[in-house]
Amino acid sequence: MPTTTDTTILRGGEFLLQPAEADGVFTPEKLTEEHLLIGRTAEEFVENEVLPKLDQLEQKDWNLARELVKKGAELGLLGVDVPEAYGGLGLDKVTSLVVSERLARSASFGATFGAHANLTIVPLMLFGTDAQKQRYLPRLLSGEIIGAYGLSESGSGSDALGARTKATRQADGSFLLNGEKMWITNGGFADLFVVFAKVDGEQFTAFLVERGYGVKSGKEEHKMGLQGSSTTPLIFQDVRVPAENVLGEVGKGHKVAFNVLNFARFKLGAMCSGGAASAIAESAKYAATRRQFGQPIASFGAIKHKIGEMVVRTYAIESLLYRTAGLVDARIAATPHDPSDGSAALAAFEEYAVESSIAKVAGSEALNFVLDENIQIHGGNGYVRDYPAERHYRDARVNRIFEGTNEINRLLIPGMLIRRAVKGELPLIPAAKALQDEILGPPSVASMADEGALAGERRAVEAFKKTALMVIGLAMQTYGQKLTDEQEVLMHLADIAIDVYSAESAVLRALAASQAKNRRAALHADAAQVFVNDAALRIDASARQALAAISEGDTLRTMLAALRRVLKVTPINTVAARRRIADETVARAGYPFA
Repeated sequence: MPTTTDTTILRGGEFLLQPAEADGVFTPEKLTEEHLLIGRTAEEFVENEVLPKLDQLEQKDWNLARELVKKGAELGLLGVDVPEAYGGLGLDKVTSLVVSERLARSASFGATFGAHANLTIVPLMLFGTDAQKQRYLPRLLSGEIIGAYGLSESGSGSDALGARTKATRQADGSFLLNGEKMWITNGGFADLFVVFAKVDGEQFTAFLVERGYGVKSGKEEHKMGLQGSSTTPLIFQDVRVPAENVLGEVGKGHKVAFNVLNFARFKLGAMCSGGAASAIAESAKYAATRRQFGQPIASFGAIKHKIGEMVVRTYAIESLLYRTAGLVDARIAATPHDPSDGSAALAAFEEYAVESSIAKVAGSEALNFVLDENIQIHGGNGYVRDYPAERHYRDARVNRIFEGTNEINRLLIPGMLIRRAVKGELPLIPAAKALQDEILGPPSVASMADEGALAGERRAVEAFKKTALMVIGLAMQTYGQKLTDEQEVLMHLADIAIDVYSAESAVLRALAASQAKNRRAALHADAAQVFVNDAALRIDASARQALAAISEGDTLRTMLAALRRVLKVTPINTVAARRRIADETVARAGYPFA
């Protein structure tokens, strides 16, 4: 059975520059028995313990929420990312992804779990001293104490470094915290908080703050969704924090915040993928039983189109998530490190920050699409609380705000790529220059044979990458350092990069299925082909809008001609492919690639 150690290790963002091979990419079909076992454990926990109590959770029963966290702890679900030296399981990031996917069926509890496991345990594991880990990790892993993460403020939601909460250094080395944090998940009942404040009003710093130090919670927020999770302000009035509770270094809180967000974005993408797969199952079952005009609505082409597209988008998200997890695990394995030390994982997620942001944006928007279509398939029943479709829809809306809004992440994706290029860490600039010479020169022979599985899609992905390089190169050449001010252009660049990574991940997964003679290889190919076909249209539109914003006159005409030359993708019959996918989904009464 292939493992992540077989993964070809590319650098973060290098997917734009280097071809990848199917046998060097991790896919869900390569999960081991251990992965599948813990996945079933998480799935059964949600099915048997959480879902029957959703209504009780939505009545703000936080004692129940604590009990459920403890039950998850007893199954080892909290310790997946933590080394054995501190009481965890020390498993790989693929396992962490699997657990997050399975917990997605209950978004409210998933938020509670995520704030505890991903936003409290992980920063402590990555940045805590040995004494801090020994003091807090065993109790967090057992569910004895519950964690929360205090970063956002009313005036600095996306601008995290603009926080106004202050930490005033005292003569004995301790700190007095004063300020207020907003929208804190688990805020109403957590015992330990990772809190960010500015030491002496300037040095952005992370602290481990116990509720017993004097932290007060404000009133529960009346939210659109996630009504079964606690969300409150946190109030700090002369809260004294011992010097030994600084997490990381004074003035280096940005390292804690941003690196934890890289991990959290990846995990949020996994939650979205799992939520989409679960909703697809609901849609398939409903469409098979709901009859109109004397037949199941699943037999209608319009419904087949919806189900087929729901599956296609989920397939692409799932593919890029497992590919990214494989990259992270392979890089950790290739980095000499102490297993009890989180430095290798920290470096890996920092390396793949671009891919993590892509996972967050693409995952949250794919889930939004799937859940909207789930309501539409349910019709009037989807709009009432008798069916779970309505709850899913409300619960998912916040995913495009969580862990940095999708707008912020869209700015980060090209921003990080360009910064790495300028530093010489990613050869983006010479690649763009070489491409410019190529497309403005005489036609060259195609770089890939017209043979083999998914040959057309592989050529399309190559064209997508060239398009991305062409637009990024022109933008950098035109604006230089002022490119960061051109947010609309950056948004288009991000959309292109997202589609490149998603499309290539889907194609590589389908190729791997073909090479392994997977019994659903033809269905894999259908999903990849449909996604690539539609991605070509989106990339063309984004590239044209970006080019029109960057250039004008003869330069624009030249670049548009170059775009037509680079981006030649022959359309396929997506109707037939979506129908085959939808029919298989309805026949299986669930996501067909599970």
